Amino acid sequence: MRTTLTLDPDVAAKARQGALRMRKPFKEVINAALRVGLDEILAPPAAKPYVTKARPLGLRPGFSYDNVSELLAAAEGEDHP
Repeated sequence: MRTTLTLDPDVAAKARQGALRMRKPFKEVINAALRVGLDEILAPPAAKPYVTKARPLGLRPGFSYDNVSELLAAAEGEDHP
């Protein structure tokens, strides 16, 4: 696709230097730079990791892990399967 693009002088100079150094056509250097740059700026930002603070929940006074069925009965009710 042919289009007209106005480059700032410093960008054009860098692209010309890159074309000379890489021994590639100016057009190819511009296309490669645009691909990399567009991928970078259009990528979604990295999500912040979700962090929770741990708290010791412990066991309420009067309850024991020794009798799990008693704990379940107290938490869910006697009629719960």
